[in-house]
Amino acid sequence: MFNIEEELKKLPGKPGVYIMHDDKDAIIYVGKAISLKNRVRQYFQSSRNKTIKIEQMVSKIKRFEYIVTDSEVEALVLECNLIKEHRPKYNTMLTDDKTYPFIRVTVNEAYPRVMLSRTMKKDKSKYFGPYTSAGAVKDTISLLQKIYKIRTCNRNLPRDIKKARPCLNYHIKQCDAPCQGYISEEEYGKNITQVLDFLNGNLGDVEKMLEGKMMDASENMEFEKAIEYRELLNAVKQISQKQKITNNDLEDKDVIALSRDGNDGVIQVFFIRNGRLIGREHFHMDISIHDSKGEIVSSFIKQFYSGTPYIPKELMIQEEIEDMELIEQWLTKKRGLRVYIRVPKKGSKEKLVELAEKNAAMVLVKDKERIKIEEMKTIGAMKEIEELLGISNILRVEAFDISNISGYQSVGSMIVYENGRPKRSDYRKFKIKSVAGPDDYASMYEVLTRRFTHGIQELNNKDVDYGSFTKFPDLIMMDGGRGQVNIAQKVLDELKLSIPVCGMVKDDNHRTRGLYYQNKEIPIERNSEGFRLITRVQDEAHRFAIEYHRSLRSKGQVHSILDDIDGIGPARRKALMQHFTSLDEIKNAQIDTLKNIPTMNEASARKVYEFFHIPRNV
Repeated sequence: MFNIEEELKKLPGKPGVYIMHDDKDAIIYVGKAISLKNRVRQYFQSSRNKTIKIEQMVSKIKRFEYIVTDSEVEALVLECNLIKEHRPKYNTMLTDDKTYPFIRVTVNEAYPRVMLSRTMKKDKSKYFGPYTSAGAVKDTISLLQKIYKIRTCNRNLPRDIKKARPCLNYHIKQCDAPCQGYISEEEYGKNITQVLDFLNGNLGDVEKMLEGKMMDASENMEFEKAIEYRELLNAVKQISQKQKITNNDLEDKDVIALSRDGNDGVIQVFFIRNGRLIGREHFHMDISIHDSKGEIVSSFIKQFYSGTPYIPKELMIQEEIEDMELIEQWLTKKRGLRVYIRVPKKGSKEKLVELAEKNAAMVLVKDKERIKIEEMKTIGAMKEIEELLGISNILRVEAFDISNISGYQSVGSMIVYENGRPKRSDYRKFKIKSVAGPDDYASMYEVLTRRFTHGIQELNNKDVDYGSFTKFPDLIMMDGGRGQVNIAQKVLDELKLSIPVCGMVKDDNHRTRGLYYQNKEIPIERNSEGFRLITRVQDEAHRFAIEYHRSLRSKGQVHSILDDIDGIGPARRKALMQHFTSLDEIKNAQIDTLKNIPTMNEASARKVYEFFHIPRNV
């Protein structure tokens, strides 16, 4: 038994990370401290300065653990990693997890290439970016390859020169074929130098060169070439226009600003490289109304820059944040060069931060309506179902379905919805073991018994693992009416479980009609979000079951009843299935009909007929 008072006395006065657990041993908060002894004790001392969020968190703590580090910077790094890994409930969380592309020039090769890269490695290549649009990166690389005829192949040059024919790019005049030795390493190197100038923002020389070539081609009446150069020139000008000058210090910096409204928060980041605004991106934050602006921005910086491969020289923010010097040290260590976090108070830099905040506010207003609509489809729809059934706090729903084709083994599916959204990581498949033939009720009985028995065994014995069945649903939804509900209720009664069960009833046209609950059918308004959610759950359970059944059949793992007939091999089985539309037709066929099917004879036809008409000892 964990005694919090006793464990508090054992805390060391050293830097480190502390991890809070709830009664289910889930991690609910991760924090760092200069002194673990002083920081962790503060949570359990009576104080009027605690926010509601902290009080709620402390009330749920059943135990804590800690990891001692050599320095506060190490504690900060570990805190970032643990938060990203476990996503604790009471930490302010960055909800987006994005990567940004770079343009990589392999200058360490004899004949360098230009390519898109999602990571920046220490491999002697030159990297430009990160950019916010992969599409823009691909367009830029394509443009560079057309202008400077840079190779796109992976051949090892000069080792592989003339070992294979030149590719299509040479024939369409988009590569000078260094693979054939048609261009020297020195001449190719000059083209790469121009590529590097281009990526560094020196576009003037490129525009002059293309304009000159366009005019020359026009004067020589080579109009197709002139049009080609004109299009390349327009593409360069378009890229030039996107790279707006924001300041003249030519430094790399990120401008970070927050806009918030209650529990909703958006952080806008402007990416400035070599003094040019190359793009922007926004990030939704899962926040509490009690979190300060500084706390939210601090959490964002730690989470975002722990994962991004590139860190600029300067971060510009709205106001001072907690642990600013410590975060600067951490970022400096990650970058390998000095990093500054600054709060501009006047001039163009302050206006840039204000502009980022305005953009964040616009995103927040725009997305709040979208989020509201999404919540109506999910959480709102679940609330409607709660009202229909008279049940409160339905967070997790499990739905079950059986799939079979006459003569083929049945399979079962379990799908999970949490807060009105599918939780695919919790979906489960069942291959029916105890039921012969298409008996949906018996198959469903087996599926439900296995599902909940496994869950009970896991709860009672942590050494048993059936794939995390321990989390039980707040509502079970069966694909069908009274019969399926009664089967589920029978299983729950036998296992002494109390979980509400309802059936999703369909009409004669196989469309959802209503819910069957507590021995009566409840009609649903067809235009309601609750009705649409029920339809989605029903369709998803059906889809998942059929998908599993199909995958088994494609792998040859489903057994056909025809396999049990002596003398009926693959060829005759295939002929029977091609001739008849169902197993029932085969059962009802007479010997004279069976023997006239290709590959069949009277002996094999008699065996098929007798298999279905003469009782056998089982």
